[in-house]
Amino acid sequence: MKIHDLALYRVEIPLSFPYITRLQPEGLRALDTIVCEAHDEDGRTGVGDATILPGYTHETCDGGWKFCLGHGERIVGMETGEAKASLDPYRFSDAHAVSALQVAIEMMEENPLFDPPDEPVGIPVLGAVNTKALDEIPDEVDRLIEKGHRTLKVKVGWEPAADLNRLEIIRKANAGRADIRIDANQGFSREDGIEFATSLESGGELQLFEQPCDKEDWDGNAAVAAVSNVPVMMDESIYGIDDVERAGAMDGCGFVKLKISKLTGVDLLRRGLDRIRELGMTPVLGNGAASDVGCFVESCVARHTIDNAAENNGYLKNSERLFKEALPFRDGSIILEKGFRPELDRGAVDRLSMARERFTRVSAGGRAPSLEEMRGE
Repeated sequence: MKIHDLALYRVEIPLSFPYITRLQPEGLRALDTIVCEAHDEDGRTGVGDATILPGYTHETCDGGWKFCLGHGERIVGMETGEAKASLDPYRFSDAHAVSALQVAIEMMEENPLFDPPDEPVGIPVLGAVNTKALDEIPDEVDRLIEKGHRTLKVKVGWEPAADLNRLEIIRKANAGRADIRIDANQGFSREDGIEFATSLESGGELQLFEQPCDKEDWDGNAAVAAVSNVPVMMDESIYGIDDVERAGAMDGCGFVKLKISKLTGVDLLRRGLDRIRELGMTPVLGNGAASDVGCFVESCVARHTIDNAAENNGYLKNSERLFKEALPFRDGSIILEKGFRPELDRGAVDRLSMARERFTRVSAGGRAPSLEEMRGE
C-alpha cells in the first residue's frame, strides 16, 4: 500500500473554558493542533492529529508544523512500511509531529486496533474539577457525577497548603462517590512535592498523585514517590519504553500514563501499556488536551488495553469538533459504535485552519498545488 496523497491542517480549536494548569497558569483558551489526513490509491483514508502544549514538552507548535510539512511531502509515494520506518528516527525529538503522520498511516492501513466493535462499547473517562472558586466546587462535583464520571481529576502544583485545602473541599463534596486523581503537572519542587505527598491520606478514594516535579527531574520525582502516601504516576517524563522501564524501578511509582502523541503510533502505544503492566504497575491512557481525532484514536486503543478511567476527555472541553459525525459520549463514557466513521468535517476544518497544505504524487512523487492554490485563494 502506498501513500497517494496527504493533507495537513494547522487548526486552532477554541476551548469552552480556559484550561488552567501549573504550566498554563493564565489559562489556555485554544488548542494549536496539527491534523494529518492520508489516502492510498484505492481511496482508503486515515486521520491523525497532535496538540503540542507549551511547557508540557520540549517540542513547539511551529517546530511540529514545520516537521510535518517537510516529512509529509517526503513520504508521499512511499509504501506505508517504508514511510513509518523513515519516521522512526524522530520518535523522541519530534514525537507529537510523528504521531500525527504515523497514526494517519496506521488508520489508512486499517490497523486491527481500529476495527469497530460488533456492539457499542463504552470507554469510561474521568471528569476534571476545574473551578478555583471554593464555593463553586460542590456544584461542579455534583455535575460531573451526574454526567456519569466515576473518576475525578484535581489539578495542584501551586502551593501545598492551598492545594491541600482545595482538595479537602473536593473530597467532602465527592463524599466517596468517585475515585480522585491528583495532578501536579510538574509544578512542585522536590521539597514542596514531599510536603504535599506526605500530607495526603492513604487509602480511600485518592487513587494516585501524578507527576510531582519537572519532567527532567527524575531524582525529585523519585524522592516524592518514595514517601508519598498515595502511589505516584509518571506522565510528562515518559516518551518511550525506556522511560517506562525507568519508572518501573522507582519505589512508590504505581502508575504510568501514556499518550498517542508521545508513543507515536497505536502499535507502539499498546506495547508500552502492556509493558507497564508487566512491570507490576497500572497503565493509564489518554490526553486531556486534544481534539476528537486524538480522543477517538486513544479510545480505540483503550478498548483493548486498560481497565480504569481513560483520560482522553480533551474533546469534551472543546467548543468545536473536527469529525463530521460527533464522537458519542454517554453516562461518563466515550461510546465506540460499529457505524462510526472517523471522517473530517470539511467546513469545520476550513473554518478553524490557520495554515494548510496538500501533497500528492504528481509524477515520480512531487509537490501538488496547495489547498489554497487548488481553490484559487
